[in-house]
Amino acid sequence: MKFIGKFLLTLLLLLLLVVVAFYVLLQTRWGAGWTSRWISDHTAYHLSVNNIEHHLSDPSHLILDDFSFGHDGQPAVVVAKKVDIGLALTQFSDPLHFKRIDLQQGSLNTANMAATVTLPVQANRLQLSEMTVSSTLLALPLNAKQVNGGAVPWKPQKDKLLGDDARFQMSAATVTLNGVTANNVLIQGQMANNQLMFSNVGADVARGSMTGRATRDAQGNWQVASLRLNDIRLQSDQPLRDFLKPVLTLPSVSINRFDITDARLQGPDWAITDLDLSLKDFTLRGDDWQSEGGSLSMNASNFINGRLELNDPILNLDFSPQGVKISQFSSRWANGLIRTQGHWTREDKRLALDELMVAGLEYTLPDNWRDRWMQTLPGWLESVTVTKFTANRNLIIDINPDFPFQMTSLEGNGSNLLMARDHQWGIWSGALNFNASEATFNRLDLRHPSIALSADDQHIQVTEMSAFAGVGMLESQSTVDQTPARHISLTLNGRSVPTNLLHNWGWPQVPLEGNGTMQLKLNASLAADSALKPTVSGNLSVSNESQSVQQTMHNGEIR
Repeated sequence: MKFIGKFLLTLLLLLLLVVVAFYVLLQTRWGAGWTSRWISDHTAYHLSVNNIEHHLSDPSHLILDDFSFGHDGQPAVVVAKKVDIGLALTQFSDPLHFKRIDLQQGSLNTANMAATVTLPVQANRLQLSEMTVSSTLLALPLNAKQVNGGAVPWKPQKDKLLGDDARFQMSAATVTLNGVTANNVLIQGQMANNQLMFSNVGADVARGSMTGRATRDAQGNWQVASLRLNDIRLQSDQPLRDFLKPVLTLPSVSINRFDITDARLQGPDWAITDLDLSLKDFTLRGDDWQSEGGSLSMNASNFINGRLELNDPILNLDFSPQGVKISQFSSRWANGLIRTQGHWTREDKRLALDELMVAGLEYTLPDNWRDRWMQTLPGWLESVTVTKFTANRNLIIDINPDFPFQMTSLEGNGSNLLMARDHQWGIWSGALNFNASEATFNRLDLRHPSIALSADDQHIQVTEMSAFAGVGMLESQSTVDQTPARHISLTLNGRSVPTNLLHNWGWPQVPLEGNGTMQLKLNASLAADSALKPTVSGNLSVSNESQSVQQTMHNGEIR
């Protein structure tokens, strides 16, 4: 019996000696290398560890130095100067579920993770210290540097770095998201029931600051409880539509409150300076929106988008399920002022302006303004009505070499105007009057031109059109039908006017000189898809003190 007892004791001591030797060897470079090779050869992962440390004085911690881990055939997912692994009794039942994993001074790149594989480890807490994170497995793919923070618990899943049930808090020196870099970032929140909830987000962005709270569901819909941007100065290399694309392409964004204060944004052909904005209770779904009693208040020093430049724009909107109430819109534009108010209704896509006022404009029409006038309006704008229109002291210029014109000190008024219907611009109903101090039409000077017209479904009736030319006066009346052919009939009478007054407007030269009287009657078509001259037919009678001439035009040719 004594022999058996001594044998068992000796065997136990030998086993203990082997364990101690193995324990000591593992903490050498050879042991770390052997462990790395064994795991790399017998699993679907590659592991590299330069040194393994464990101290009996602190038995719950295992420290790995110069750590690298990833999938076979792929770059490393995790690289860290030091990994501190917290051990617990759960290692006996679940060896890869740790109390704590602390990654220090390295990088975490989820782009290097195999698409169909989940990380094999879990922890009650994942802690990051001075790490660089590049992740495509978060709700917002990002690159972050000098990340400190953690997640509790950490149970990574396929396509979910944080798992599906975790609280997290992280800070980062810099975070780059969709090309925008933020500094001194703080993020607090949790993952639960396939929802990502940010209870607190704060950052320095574009020399300003951002704070907010938001939630994202499993379908990618965002609920923004609050978002505030202060004093940001952001420059982008994207056109305005592309700049807004990340928001417009989301399934939906519901905003309880969004505030911008003193912002300056700039892109290749657009800019907004000194922007103040407040948006409440608004949901955006692609190109559509919904709201129950929401509102938008906005003002800025300048807004530029291509050739459009607004100075000191002010916009106040009230949203409802029925449409949008334009409580106020005003802006300085082209050295003048434009102001309006009204409403847009969702059911009939109708924009109804109670008042439209333009004053003091100095505006040169774009080269393609005629084409724009004929373009079909977007689907959300079926018609435009203006109850009261007022124009004061405007300068309008067209530099088109085929027929340039200029109207100085242009004033006007209108009432009950239907300016668009069936998605097409026009003057479809209402009354309109214009007059100017002087004008030039294709190098022909006129003084005090004026026009008065009324429109209905069938015709535009020009009841008065007059101007002083030379020492005499022109008077005219015309009718334009509302069909696509735009047939026009016109009569023009002149007294003591230049006998060749009409030459600059396209009529052939008249063999008379000096001043005289004239009478013109013609018919033509103003159809958008055809030239004017071949459609003109009419009679011209011109006489001076000694002679008279009559000319007949048919299809643009004198007969």
